[in-house]
Amino acid sequence: MQRWRGLEDIPEDWGRSVVTIGSYDGVHRGHQLIVRHAVDRARELGVPAVVVTFDPHPSEVVRPGSHPPLLAPHHRRCELMAELGVDAVLILPFTSEFSKLSPADFVVKVLVDKLHAKAVVEGPNFRFGHKAAGNVEFLAEQGKVYDFEVEVIDLYVSGAAGGGLPFSSTLTRRLVAEGDVGGAREILGRPHRVEGVVVRGAQRGRELGFPTANVETLPHTAVPADGVYAGYLHAQGEIMPAAISVGTNPQFDGTERTVEAYAIDRVGLDLYGLHVAVDFLAYVRGQAKFDSLEALLEQMAADVKRCKEIVAAEGQPPQA
Repeated sequence: MQRWRGLEDIPEDWGRSVVTIGSYDGVHRGHQLIVRHAVDRARELGVPAVVVTFDPHPSEVVRPGSHPPLLAPHHRRCELMAELGVDAVLILPFTSEFSKLSPADFVVKVLVDKLHAKAVVEGPNFRFGHKAAGNVEFLAEQGKVYDFEVEVIDLYVSGAAGGGLPFSSTLTRRLVAEGDVGGAREILGRPHRVEGVVVRGAQRGRELGFPTANVETLPHTAVPADGVYAGYLHAQGEIMPAAISVGTNPQFDGTERTVEAYAIDRVGLDLYGLHVAVDFLAYVRGQAKFDSLEALLEQMAADVKRCKEIVAAEGQPPQA
């Protein structure tokens, strides 16, 4: 799959294509409906399927300081798009100047002049252009002028997650923030993932017999609520069952919020400086301060046992 950063990265000889545009944070099951339809339509027409997305999130430019917690960094979204059969992802730098493009100018500069759209696939509430003035009706009118079809796909899927609310990135972020990683998983179609580089912490876990990978998460990451979770640690091409702790470590009066993953039954792992990923399968318990170190160690052993059982019940782990 090709990855382009900005309009200038698109090959000069790029031909017609089927395009879908959106932030697509998390590439959740609703997003997947749209992207799969775009891929299927591209195959029918014999042209490539292109996803157009933005960096940073448009809200950060329009309303500075309002950047939402991210469910997936761009490289992860690209991986997920590739799995869905997308041929190219165009990441447009969302600047103040770009935000002022009128809907009509956006259509010409992006869809017509650069991507030579043959069809555009979007959800019913798609908005674009300065002050989000463009909608799917306007896009369809432009399609008649510039010879591209517009197909509107209902992206709304619902289930038990969030009390039956339609699946969305906003709902997923809320569930993650509440620690409901099971609900988030239902919406995403896979466990919620946090990524970052392993850094040196206080190394108390090592001293206590549970050495953890202290993950310095990427900026704006959607980190689950404080507590203990069962999941997986992805490192060096391996997928390892893990007990994950999120919080400030109140037992030792900590103040900095961290994500730490203990690779269950693994000895001698040295992951410092490596980029790793942590998948959250299930919430185990909330963060707590214990009366004694012995009580803490007893609870940690019970946590690891419970996490091991949860992961074992999963069967085959997800792909790295």
